[in-house]
Amino acid sequence: MLFVSMLLLAVAFLVGSAPVGHTLLARVGVDGRMHSAYNLGVENVLRRVGPGLALTTALLDAAKGFVAVLMAASIQVPEVAVLGALAAYLGHLNPPPRLYGPMPPRGRGNLVLLGVLAGLAVTQAVPLWAAALPVVVYAAVSGYWGFVTLGTLSGLFAFALTVGLLPTPVPAKLAALGLLIAATWRFKENLGRILDGTEPRLGDAVPLAGQRADEVVTAFMIHPMTLENFWQARRFAWLRPLVERGLVSEASVRDLARTLRPMKVGELHGIRTVDGKSIRCYLLSSPLLPDVFRDDPELATRRAIEGARLARELGAEVFGLGAFWSVVGNKGLDVQAAVPEITITNGGAYTSGTIKAAIPGILEHFAATGRDLREATAAVVGANGVVAFGIARTIAPQVKRLIMVGRDLERLERSAATLRRAVKDTEIITTTSYDGLREAALIFTATSDPNPVIFPQHVQPGAWIFDEGRPADVDESVRTVPGVRIIPGGVVRPPGGMTSHIDLQFGEGAVPACLAETLIIAATGEHGRKSLGQQTLSENINFFVEEAHKLGFEVVD
Repeated sequence: MLFVSMLLLAVAFLVGSAPVGHTLLARVGVDGRMHSAYNLGVENVLRRVGPGLALTTALLDAAKGFVAVLMAASIQVPEVAVLGALAAYLGHLNPPPRLYGPMPPRGRGNLVLLGVLAGLAVTQAVPLWAAALPVVVYAAVSGYWGFVTLGTLSGLFAFALTVGLLPTPVPAKLAALGLLIAATWRFKENLGRILDGTEPRLGDAVPLAGQRADEVVTAFMIHPMTLENFWQARRFAWLRPLVERGLVSEASVRDLARTLRPMKVGELHGIRTVDGKSIRCYLLSSPLLPDVFRDDPELATRRAIEGARLARELGAEVFGLGAFWSVVGNKGLDVQAAVPEITITNGGAYTSGTIKAAIPGILEHFAATGRDLREATAAVVGANGVVAFGIARTIAPQVKRLIMVGRDLERLERSAATLRRAVKDTEIITTTSYDGLREAALIFTATSDPNPVIFPQHVQPGAWIFDEGRPADVDESVRTVPGVRIIPGGVVRPPGGMTSHIDLQFGEGAVPACLAETLIIAATGEHGRKSLGQQTLSENINFFVEEAHKLGFEVVD
C-alpha cells in the first residue's frame, strides 16, 4: 500500500506540473509568463487574450488539481487524497525545468487550489463544508481588502485550521498545513509588495508592455548605499529596531542582503512627457551594499542578470542599471548578453550629456561672482574615467591651470598628453594625490568609489565643487569649509510631476541621469541608443540631450 501511495503522489505531482494552459497559449503565440506587471496569472491572460481563451486555460488548471486528487483518492485512503492535493499544488508551483525551461510560470495557482478543493469534496476526503469554507474566506478577504494574495492565504489558513480540528489522520492535517506553507513561500514577494505599497488591488489598471501606444513600461535597478537606505523598503523596516537594540547584528543584515534575489520595491508615478506619453518605472532592488560590488563582483553581476529577467517578466521594455549596478558585468555588457530579450542600459550617455549641459551654466555662474576663469585653477577628480575625462576636455580650454587626479598615473599622463596637444595655453598637471585639490577654485569630481574621497583638508575656502559621484565623492564635513558650494551633478527632473515612496536621494521629483536615460529610451523607442561597456558615443550623448529637452526632462543645476 505504501508503494502505491507514493506512486500516486508522484503522479499527482506530475499532473499538477503539466503545462496544459501554457501549451495552449503558446500555440496561439502568447507566453503567459511575460509582460505582466505583477505576474497575476489568469488575470494577465484575460487581459491579453480575452475571456474565451482565458476561461479555457483556467479550467485546464483547475482540472489538473481535480484529476490529481481523484487519482490519489482511488485507493480509498483519505489522507492520501489530501497529500495528493499538496503534491499537485507543489507540482504547479515548482514544475520540472524541462517542462518550461529556466523560467517557470509565476501565477498564484488559485485555479489549481480550486480544483483540488473540488476533488477533496467529491471524494469525501473532507466534508463539503470544509472544502467550501476556504473559497468563502478567499472571496470575503479579497473582496474587502482587494488583495488576492491575502485572500488565498486566509482561505488556506481556514482550511488548515479546519482539517486540524477534524478527526482526520495526522498526515492529512500535515498536508493541509503544507498547502498553507507552500502558498506563503510562493507569495512572499507579493506579501513584501503589499508592505511596500506596490501590490495592485482588484480592479487596479495593470500596464502591459506594448499594449498601449500612450504608455511604456520600464524598470530600474537600485541598491542601498547604507543600512539606513536598507530600512527604506517597508518589508525590511522591522529589522531596524532589532539592530538598534543589539538583538540582530549589522553583519547578519549584510549577510541577509547578499542572499536576497532582486525584488520590486517601488514605482515611480506621474511621469508624462510633453507629447502625452505615460512612463511607468518599477524600482527593483537586490539590497547589496556598496562594499559587495567591490569584493564580490561575480555575485553582483549574477544579481543584475536576475534583475534583468525579473524586469522582463514584469513587462518592462528597458532595464536601467543604477549606482554600482552600472559598472557590473563589464558595465552591463554581460547582463545584456545573458538577457538579450530586454534592452539594458548603464545610463552613461545621458549622464555625460547632463554634465555637458550643466558645465556652461556652472562656469558662467562662477565667473559672475567676479572671479576670472582665465586665471583660475580647476581640478578634475577621477580623470581616469570616461565621464571625468570628458569634463576635463570641456573645461581645459577655459581655465589657466587644470589638475587631473586619478589612481593610474600612467593612464593620466596619456590623457593629459592628448589635452596638451589640443589646448596649448593651459597648464595641465597630473597627480594621484588629493592634496593638490586645495589649489583649485573649481573642482569637478566623478569617481566610482563607494566612499567619499574629498574632505575638508582638500578644499580651499570658497571653492565650487561639482559632484557627479554616486555615491557622493564629497564628504558632508566639507560643508563646514567657509564659502564652499557643492553642486550635485547628473540630476534630472522628469516631466509630469513624479512621485515615489522610495527616496532616491536626489531631491523631491528628481532622478539620476542614468534612470532618466532608461525612461527616454522607452519613450522614444530608440533602443539602439543604449549605453553599454566603456565607450560612450558623442552622437548618443547629443541625442539624449536633445530628446530630453523635447520630452520635457530638465537638468537640475
